Amino acid sequence: MVDVFRGRLLVSKDGRRVDPEEVLQNKVVGLYFSAGWCSPCRDFTPVLCDFYTELLEETQPTVPFEVVFISSDHSAEEMAGYMRAMHGDWLALPFHDPYKHDLKKKYNITAIPKLVIVKQTGEVITDKGRKQIRDKGLSCFRNWLEGADIFQNFSN
Repeated sequence: MVDVFRGRLLVSKDGRRVDPEEVLQNKVVGLYFSAGWCSPCRDFTPVLCDFYTELLEETQPTVPFEVVFISSDHSAEEMAGYMRAMHGDWLALPFHDPYKHDLKKKYNITAIPKLVIVKQTGEVITDKGRKQIRDKGLSCFRNWLEGADIFQNFSN
C-alpha cells in the first residue's frame, strides 16, 4: 500500500499531515471514494464509521486496517466539513492532490460511494467493501485479511 501513496502525504481528520509509509505498513486498506454532497455516501459513512471504530477500538489484538478517504467534494472546505461532521478517525488524500483522479481511474470508480479494499501492493481484494460491510458486518474483515497476505493472529 505504501507504493500506492509513495511520495505523497495523507491528512488526518484533525488536519495533521501523515506519512503513508508509517501508517499503512502491513495493513489492509479501504480506499473510500465519497463526498459530503452525495446522499448515499452520507447514508453509508456512519456505517463505515461504526465498522472502523468497532474493528480498531473493540477488537483485541488491534486489527491491521486503515481507511483512506478520496474526496469527490466540490471544495477543500466541503471536504473538511464532511470529515469533521461524519468521518471516523481515518486518513484522507488532501483535496488538492490531483492523484485522486489517477486513483479513480486505477480502481475504475464510476459512482460513489465506493469502498475498495486493497492489499499492500495496491491490488484489489474486493471492490464491494460497502456491500460486504452492510451484509456481513465485522466478519467480512477476516476474508479481507486472508486475501491481503498479512499474517495476523486475529480472532473474532
